[in-house]
Amino acid sequence: MKRFLGKFDKKYFLKQFVIFLAIFTIVLIPVNVALGKIGGVRLFAGTESIMDEMDYIIDPDNPFYENFKNSERVNVLLLGVNDGLTDVIMVGSYDLENQRVDIISVPRDTYYYRSQYTGAAWMKINSIYHSEGVVKTAEAVSDVLLGIPINYYVVVDYDAVRAIVDEMGGVPIDIPFTMKYDDPYDTPPLHIYFEEGPTVLSGDDAVKYLRYRKGYANGDIGRIGAHQEFVKAAFKQALDHGIVDVAKVAFDEIESDITLDMILKIAAKAVSLDSENVYTWMAPGSSGTANGASYWYVDMDETEDMIDRIYNFEKYLETSADGDTESADDSSKN
Repeated sequence: MKRFLGKFDKKYFLKQFVIFLAIFTIVLIPVNVALGKIGGVRLFAGTESIMDEMDYIIDPDNPFYENFKNSERVNVLLLGVNDGLTDVIMVGSYDLENQRVDIISVPRDTYYYRSQYTGAAWMKINSIYHSEGVVKTAEAVSDVLLGIPINYYVVVDYDAVRAIVDEMGGVPIDIPFTMKYDDPYDTPPLHIYFEEGPTVLSGDDAVKYLRYRKGYANGDIGRIGAHQEFVKAAFKQALDHGIVDVAKVAFDEIESDITLDMILKIAAKAVSLDSENVYTWMAPGSSGTANGASYWYVDMDETEDMIDRIYNFEKYLETSADGDTESADDSSKN
């Protein structure tokens, strides 16, 4: 495949919460012993299989060939789906050897050329799931991220994330300022009111908190920072609450091809995972327009630097010793 890099709605809830679900899914779901299943049996819904159907071989000329081939990482494609389109696209990468999780976000408007389609909308990476399914989406994401291997997938919707928040007993959060917003025309009508200070968000409250957009310093950047704080709090709450009960909800609510034997392997390793060793990234690039449509054009050189920082993070430890960020532009430590 050729690389081409280059009103207030529920998408914001899914986009931010799926970061937590990515972490939860790839490193925290234990075996549900009541199922009494073994081996490669699937525990979740879904019919596609990345490992069986994705036709790719790591290119020996790839600058990360040795890293990809020898790494003890499990890479999972995470898709937040709304009306047949992927509003959220991420790769959750769990390094079993070094106990580190990296979450790479790929903007939904990323330009990805498909010769068999015409029309500007079909050149956005988020359209692939609707027209060609999970495996083709995985191939495109791998291609955009310089051939990074993808082993499994997870598909989640709004009902799933809401149910998981409620199952974990809510998410403790410190509201940064009084939040108030009303939209009587929403379905159902939306009413948001949170007083400044500590509170515990239910599933419904979490949706409202993450949808709120007004009053943040630096606009959307400030809002994203608040969402990242929510993600950290949710991750800690899942650990404290008890993963088995939360996992039971996940089994019912999400679609994935992760098998029981892989879950067993992950669970055995994840007992020593520290929630501080979780990093978030975004495929670097810039926005632009073509044929009347706006796109995110991924920068290959900067993406190479990002992948290097993820797969060879040891050599960057000195520069990130303060723990705030691994890369000033692309990553944050949860």
